[in-house]
Amino acid sequence: MSNSIDRVRQVLLELPRGRKRLLQVMVDVLLLWLALWLAFFVRLGTSVLIDPFGEYLWLFVAAPATAIPLFVRFGLYRAVLRYFSSAALMTIFNAISLSALLLAVVIYLIQPEELMPRSVVFIYWAISLLFVGGLRLLMRQYFSGELFPPGRQSVQSVKVAIYGAGAAGNQLLSALRMSHSMKPVAFIDDDVSLGGRVIAGVKVYAPKHVGRMIEETGARELLLAIPSASRARRREILAALECHPLHVRSIPGFMDLASGRVKVEDLQEVDIADLLGRDAVPPRQDLFQRCIKDQVVLVTGAGGSIGSELCRQILASGARTLLLFEHSEFNLYSIHGELQQRIDRESLPIKLVPILGSIRNVERLFDILQTWRVNTVYHAAAYKHVPMVEHNVAEGVLNNLVGTLNAAQASIKAGVANFVLISTDKAVRPTNVMGSTKRLAEMVLQALSRESAPLLFGDESGVHHVNKTRFTMVRFGNVLGSSGSVIPLFREQIKQGGPVTVTHPNITRYFMTIPEAAQLVIQAGSLGLGGDVFVLDMGEPVKIADLAEKMIRLSGLSVRDECNPHGDIAIEFTGLRPGEKLYEELLIGEDVKPTEHPMIMRAEEDMLPWEGLKTRLQGLLDAVDEDDYARVRLLLREVVHGYVPEGEIVDWIHLRNRER
Repeated sequence: MSNSIDRVRQVLLELPRGRKRLLQVMVDVLLLWLALWLAFFVRLGTSVLIDPFGEYLWLFVAAPATAIPLFVRFGLYRAVLRYFSSAALMTIFNAISLSALLLAVVIYLIQPEELMPRSVVFIYWAISLLFVGGLRLLMRQYFSGELFPPGRQSVQSVKVAIYGAGAAGNQLLSALRMSHSMKPVAFIDDDVSLGGRVIAGVKVYAPKHVGRMIEETGARELLLAIPSASRARRREILAALECHPLHVRSIPGFMDLASGRVKVEDLQEVDIADLLGRDAVPPRQDLFQRCIKDQVVLVTGAGGSIGSELCRQILASGARTLLLFEHSEFNLYSIHGELQQRIDRESLPIKLVPILGSIRNVERLFDILQTWRVNTVYHAAAYKHVPMVEHNVAEGVLNNLVGTLNAAQASIKAGVANFVLISTDKAVRPTNVMGSTKRLAEMVLQALSRESAPLLFGDESGVHHVNKTRFTMVRFGNVLGSSGSVIPLFREQIKQGGPVTVTHPNITRYFMTIPEAAQLVIQAGSLGLGGDVFVLDMGEPVKIADLAEKMIRLSGLSVRDECNPHGDIAIEFTGLRPGEKLYEELLIGEDVKPTEHPMIMRAEEDMLPWEGLKTRLQGLLDAVDEDDYARVRLLLREVVHGYVPEGEIVDWIHLRNRER
């Protein structure tokens, strides 16, 4: 029986649109005739006096003739029955009411001699409303599968509960019932007045009764439908759900829904930012646009995690021209395509220029900055993966240090007004080459900012260039979802059944979302006076092992350990990697001052004068050229305050030379 119903439903759904409309018109005509006949029957109590093909033929012709054109005009045949809404019911009410009124006018004008009780029109109106509107509601339930669920649903459907019985929750409920891949069995809502009530056929439970809900319904997943809740509130909810065997997922936020980028049924894994519970501070537009609006802006590393987000933010801030500088062809192609689509879609008055190039080519950098008369540079290009740079010391020095030096000196020569370096918390008392090269890059900018007319490093002409560039450094911790982040790794490991690998039980990190970090970088760049080191408020550090446990539990699984040997997924500790620290810091000293932005602080850090620093740089580059990595390490320790490398040198070339 169910297979026959499914086949009929599929045949009707696959009919051409024209045939569907014709079928609806024919059914409506039959319903209107039946409503009119029943109106006479209800009023007169007998069918003997009713002859639709005789003296009342004109009336049975007039009823659909007055109603069907109005139904067409009101758009009843444009509506898709599967998505029939309460607004469409009001349209039907208006169309039928107007058609009944028009029929009454026709009856009055013709003035028949036959028996014609006035109340027939009112009875006809009520029955027509019941038939036409009721049939459409019935068809919506039928086509959506709620009236006769598809035969395969009992096998494939996963029972889910929806957290949030508001508008988003009800939209999600309708979407899930349409898709048949999940079976909604319960609502959970914070509103105590809704507890125990039934919404759209689904019972509502209070948050404290989640355990009872699982027992009564057999729900295996929980979908968060609270897009307007703050991150702090979402964190509280997730913490309360951790103890229950539910796979927790979420629907997108209102802005994503409103923009059309996603649909309400586009479920996603729980945002790790919700676990952190940090609500981003809205950006100050005056700071946001100060170095961007009506200016030419260049972003190095434009295809990277931070660089690409900077480009997205700059695009909406009124820049005249945006130069995307990137050495990876694929990354440049990807971000250029994304931004160009947005420009075309929103008709943004900005010129987008994709440029392939390396920050290690100073002549190329200078030509670009001078040709395009760049006003602001956001320098995001760097090697950031700690163990990778530890194994490739020369590339780390040449890219992170020399690349920044090239970009800074090219900016001075080209007269760039603003230069913002994206730095890292790993530059503070580093234990690795990546952190020490980033700190040395900061020191280069600090030294250059004190020089009004410096003699540039490597420039043998002896020409002192007037320095009109305002250098700013912004230091922050890990960003969620960046390349090399542990979050995607943990998700993949959980998906594969584990184990989840963590380097050390006590390792902690600061975390921030990529959009929030990019916003604060742009605003901090506007606050600089020259040589400033800004530190972003990263909140409280997060223990990575705790984060792994939360992700496992919110996937509906349990942690396998000594206390629970039969759990689903184990956490394995693999040991710290080369150059990795247990704890990251944001400040070298204790001297930190607030700024006019609550999330941005100004740090006072030690520095070296430019002439003395140039001598150290030359010695470092000579050691790199000679593959003398012991000397490289020694020079970095002499220049970078607090650099205490961990373990032996693990550079691949160094190890190979030692083997020989």
